[in-house]
Amino acid sequence: MGMNSNRVEHFSSPEAQAQPPAPAGPESTAVSVIVSANAMQMPPLEVHRVCLPPPRTTVQKLRHRLSEIFFPDDPLHRFKDQTWFRKLVLGLQFFFPVFQWAPNYSLKLLKSDVVSGLTIASLAIPQGISYAKLANLPPIIGLYSSFVPPLIYSVLGSSRHLAVGPVSIASLVMGTMLSETVSYTEEPILYLKLAFTATFFAGVFQASLGFLRLGFVIDFLSKATLVGFMAGAAVIVSLQQLKGLLGIVHFTSKMQLIPVLSSVFHHIDEWSWQTIAMGVGFLVFLLATRQISLRKPKLFWISAAAPLASVILSTLLVLCLKSKVPGIKTIGHLPKGLNPPSSNMLYFSGPHLALAIKTGIITGILSLTEGIAVGRTFAALKNYQVDGNKEMMAIGLMNMAGSCSSCYVTTGSFSRSAVNYNAGAQTVVSNVIMAASVLVTLLFLMPLFYYTPNLILAAIIITAVIGLIDYQAAIKLWKVDKLDFLACLCSFLGVLFISVPLGLAIAVGVSVFKILLHVTRPNTVILGNIPGTQIYQNLSRYRDAVRVPSFLIIAVEAPMYFANSTYLHERILRWIREEEEWLASNNRSNMKCVILDMTAVTAIDTSGIDTINELRKMLDKRSLKLVLANPVGSVMEKLHQSNVLESFGLEGVYVTVGEAVADISSAWKAQP
Repeated sequence: MGMNSNRVEHFSSPEAQAQPPAPAGPESTAVSVIVSANAMQMPPLEVHRVCLPPPRTTVQKLRHRLSEIFFPDDPLHRFKDQTWFRKLVLGLQFFFPVFQWAPNYSLKLLKSDVVSGLTIASLAIPQGISYAKLANLPPIIGLYSSFVPPLIYSVLGSSRHLAVGPVSIASLVMGTMLSETVSYTEEPILYLKLAFTATFFAGVFQASLGFLRLGFVIDFLSKATLVGFMAGAAVIVSLQQLKGLLGIVHFTSKMQLIPVLSSVFHHIDEWSWQTIAMGVGFLVFLLATRQISLRKPKLFWISAAAPLASVILSTLLVLCLKSKVPGIKTIGHLPKGLNPPSSNMLYFSGPHLALAIKTGIITGILSLTEGIAVGRTFAALKNYQVDGNKEMMAIGLMNMAGSCSSCYVTTGSFSRSAVNYNAGAQTVVSNVIMAASVLVTLLFLMPLFYYTPNLILAAIIITAVIGLIDYQAAIKLWKVDKLDFLACLCSFLGVLFISVPLGLAIAVGVSVFKILLHVTRPNTVILGNIPGTQIYQNLSRYRDAVRVPSFLIIAVEAPMYFANSTYLHERILRWIREEEEWLASNNRSNMKCVILDMTAVTAIDTSGIDTINELRKMLDKRSLKLVLANPVGSVMEKLHQSNVLESFGLEGVYVTVGEAVADISSAWKAQP
């Protein structure tokens, strides 16, 4: 078997470069591999050498690994072979995307952005007031948060369609977490300080993730987790709005299903029929306009204008009927003017600092996840790319600046971004137009909101969050992946019956458990040959695949780590035992060789190497040969450095399963 000498070679060896591939000898040319009772002939197969990867120093390996972890998109590739001036321009464009699109901005683009900006402003103003109430903050804070953050994002953000402002989920989580410890009615100043401080820490956390390129942290919030979490939060938020729709004064501040429903029915005496009639009427109107826009996307402006139209109409009704319906609660006085500075209100010492940090991190993760997901969704529709790490820095710096200008946590809203996209937005200037509209409102229109009823804010919130209940996605999860559905269900029930933060924690825990399950219990399958080919596939998946006599071919479909090495050792031995029992019960020839297909083993550590070595020793004692097929470069390198390859001999490692079967079969036939 001269062709099997030097089965493993170095990538850079002169012999490997000069010596042509080993020709198939007479034995291999004449050999046919039996795959069925009909003894089907296999074509002649050339056996190739298995190459080690090019030699690299430890520093080179570390540099390459860190580059793959933190810079998979190679953000500096545009700077190569450029002049210093060009590099300066590219650097400004990289950190401030405004320099990228501003030089080519035109009047035509401005017209589109003005229309879309005014459209989303009609939605942002009532939603801003409503979401601030959801976070248990003064309504004016919601308008402040719709002014400064969009301006900052227009300079730093890379998404053309992201409409920035307060969002329901972050508002709900912030209100829930802070109000569990501090009462917003008894200690409003402290509550406001903690809200601004939480916003600051949310921004620091978000910007740090982007700067350190640690965006993969937010990937632990899987889509399945978010589907359940948002649905549960939407149900809780909607039920909480019954306070405004029914006119209840003494309502629970708890955010669980049972206390909320209990509070609704224990205060029937506080229900106001005038409030119910007006509230339900406007809710039906808002839901109807939403359905019209969903069914006919070209009529998006109907649902976009409906909230502001409802605010105006309800305010006029209350103003005209205030003597006849005195029981309807209104927003009351809202101060005019620009955002007052709030850096002096940041709470950096005291007993509640940990609460502010925890609230900031959780709301920061949620808002970051939503903002980046929304930005990428609309970028894909328009065929441009959104840099996740730059978005994290933009959203983070936006929130840090917002915390110093009387704003709370903001991000990209899906509902407003969808309206922005449908209205024809071309650049982030639409955010500037929206902010300008909010500015006009803050300076001149605030007294008009005095008679705006709370019930319309409740109706706007219910209409906005009802879209977060994605039952079709839950059905799809059930059909496709039961574990994902379990994570979704745990998140949903956790939010409903325990609390919003703990519901999220449970969902993340289920997602992490799923990852650990896949890592510690990887998939292994038995391969068979598809007759007439060199293709080997799962026996239980392909009916045409058949066992190769005397061989057991096992595919390991995961990296081999300390976490799964013991399991793989036991599972492979079980496969061997079951195969021997099957052969004995079917009167087939004895097994002589076990081939491990390592195509999917993308990495290995010392525990995995020890597992392979122990398997080889155990099989040697049972007169069974262990062969490795197609180990990837990094795995091959570690096997070589650990001297495990030497124990496998000349016929221990092959490029493919087909070559292993053909070459070992020819060797057996050549034996006397």
